[in-house]
Amino acid sequence: MTHSPLHTASADTSQPGSHVDLYRPASSILELRSVSCAYDPSRPAIRNISFSIEEGEILCLLGPSGCGKTTVLRAIAGFEPVRSGQIFLSDRLVSSSSETVPTEERRVGMVFQEYALFPHLRVADNIAFGLHHLSRAERACRVQEMLRVTGLEGLERRYPHELSGGQQQRVALSRALVQNPVLLLLDEPFSNLDPDMAGRMRQELHTLLRRTKTTTILVTHDHEEAFAMADRIAVLNRGEIEQLDAPELIYHLPATRFVAEFVGQADFLTGQIREGFVRTELGEFPNTIGGDEGAHVLVMIRPDDIHLVPNQSAEPRIVARQFRGSENLYTILLPSGQIAHSSESSTSVYPEGTPVELRVSATHTVLFDAATLPEDNQAKSE
Repeated sequence: MTHSPLHTASADTSQPGSHVDLYRPASSILELRSVSCAYDPSRPAIRNISFSIEEGEILCLLGPSGCGKTTVLRAIAGFEPVRSGQIFLSDRLVSSSSETVPTEERRVGMVFQEYALFPHLRVADNIAFGLHHLSRAERACRVQEMLRVTGLEGLERRYPHELSGGQQQRVALSRALVQNPVLLLLDEPFSNLDPDMAGRMRQELHTLLRRTKTTTILVTHDHEEAFAMADRIAVLNRGEIEQLDAPELIYHLPATRFVAEFVGQADFLTGQIREGFVRTELGEFPNTIGGDEGAHVLVMIRPDDIHLVPNQSAEPRIVARQFRGSENLYTILLPSGQIAHSSESSTSVYPEGTPVELRVSATHTVLFDAATLPEDNQAKSE
């Protein structure tokens, strides 16, 4: 497999917590080395978290609620003590088990889910909060620049309650960016916006971060948001990183079954290794897992890998259709009783019960050892 330039090489990831990030950019802004934090001494919230981020990069921490992603953010900001490991910011040790540099000395900007705007202050004063060390003229200049950059000109005298959700978010971003932070931390910044507004704000924020070359870590549970925003994604599960890679590799070449299922619809078809191939109900696939002859494996297939062709003599049957606007997601019952899914264009409409032939055009083959799932769900991929 040829990795993209953003691919993170890793050591043995067959066991949780064994991920070793070998991504070592020349201009590293932040580095975490085997960081663990615990609210309860007997149950670490995060374990052995290691990664680094380069200047201008957008890194996303992706995972379900309770996986530890916000704890990682709080540790970077200095809000959470480190039980073990080290955190370096601009090559300066800022957190370890024995010392913690105060948050105000880290030059880290943060935007929370609730934005935390001061309701009694106007927009301009909210943005200027924290700039008291500057002269009045310098503060005014900085604030005016942020108003221009974030498209808030003309709103500087309004109070937060007079703004839309998107405008409030821009004020929170302006207040963070006006400090010229070394690193910007975003904790679920779009969670309070409706889907349409969230989509527009994602694009606006992405453009802004690129234009200002702001090094950013974004926390989210939404894989589509992560795909749209991030240069790299770290998928967390139960306090550990299961995979850290470019979005395309996270989707097409998931390292574990958890990653495969969390970042999109995935089916797992049973197969058996025969004569160097994996034989399944849907045909043969390359054997990339290196198992023994006759061994049973699971083949991960995405709905966009399967194309339907109506065929009266075919055995598979359509049992459900979900209209999703630009596409239809079909559920297909295979003769063995296994279920597969196919995404077709919105103009391809077939009724339930239609017999169909399934044509698989998977760009990548991702196999899981069926004998070790779900405890050890490492994928071997081509």
